[in-house]
Amino acid sequence: MKKIKVMVVFGTRPEAIKMSPIVLELQKQLDSFEPIVVVSAQHREMLDQVLEIFKITPDYDLNIMSQNQTLSEITQKILAKMEEILEQEQPDIVLVHGDTTTAFSTALSSFYHKIPIGHVEAGLRTWDKYSPFPEEMNRQMIDTLSDLHFAPTVTSKENLLCENHTKNIYVTGNTAIDALNWTVRQDFHHDLLEKIDSENKIILMTMHRRENLGQPMRDVFEAIVKIVEEEPTVEIVFPVHLNPKIRQLANEIFGGCSRIHLIEPLDVIDFHNFASKSYLILTDSGGIQEEAPSLDIPVLVLRDTTERMEGIEAGALLLVGTDKEMVYQQIKELLQNKESYNKLASATNPYGDGTASKQILSIIKEYFSAL
Repeated sequence: MKKIKVMVVFGTRPEAIKMSPIVLELQKQLDSFEPIVVVSAQHREMLDQVLEIFKITPDYDLNIMSQNQTLSEITQKILAKMEEILEQEQPDIVLVHGDTTTAFSTALSSFYHKIPIGHVEAGLRTWDKYSPFPEEMNRQMIDTLSDLHFAPTVTSKENLLCENHTKNIYVTGNTAIDALNWTVRQDFHHDLLEKIDSENKIILMTMHRRENLGQPMRDVFEAIVKIVEEEPTVEIVFPVHLNPKIRQLANEIFGGCSRIHLIEPLDVIDFHNFASKSYLILTDSGGIQEEAPSLDIPVLVLRDTTERMEGIEAGALLLVGTDKEMVYQQIKELLQNKESYNKLASATNPYGDGTASKQILSIIKEYFSAL
């Protein structure tokens, strides 16, 4: 059988983290596959960090990043640039990930060219078109366009079946776990960790969602300040997103708090290792909800909805929203009630065993062999 030409397309830091294990696995199986890596650079700096760490050199870089670009501009740029690449390369299949505008635009362009689409991390749902925005509708539309659905969990598969997607759905686990196997290290060192008293409890926080900008984020930040004022052994580590609005608010509310460490975005190795050494994680990110259960670290999800209900149902995550008093009370509970903490920390990981990339490539082989 001839080699299968697989085009892997991604553009943001979270996509890169979860698609890099697939690219590395493709490179191990060059007797069966011809990989082509395309990046949109929807997130330029943060994307480049991940590429460097995983030693991946893209074959094509669309370099679409510009200041204050709108979702319409991102979509237009990718549609225009992907057309030329798809016509030139004629891949057998295009793999996209998750729910970004890069993934949706690429899937749409691939559909226009009648090229099969494989959706990695298919089937995540909140069924609220504006939460998260624009991700919820992006992933629904990608699943409608896709030929192969790589669902990370049984729940994701059931979501697809509910929408009448009945063909080529495969439960593979999440490639985020594959990445953790590569990045978490026993001998990890970082200057900030050297400065923090080893007896103190590190709370790692990330917050960047569009729907949380403004008052919701302010409420969460103020709850954090109250916790730090009341709990002398707590240290907050906050890698601040590059969004200027987030940076301005973080500096306004957290400035001068010696145990709240505002740092630049961490690369994937640093972030995963900080997570593994944390007592608790606060986040509105999606990927961290999958990674933390593998590290036995409890997570408070700073959102009103989540498409990762498996973690909630398994008891590894708590959905707390952005209400100031709710966030404060839930953090306080986990700091003071060891039984509540241990219940979250010991929950079963529902997101796979770290072999998702191998499973995905095996499925692709079978698919084309059957054709």
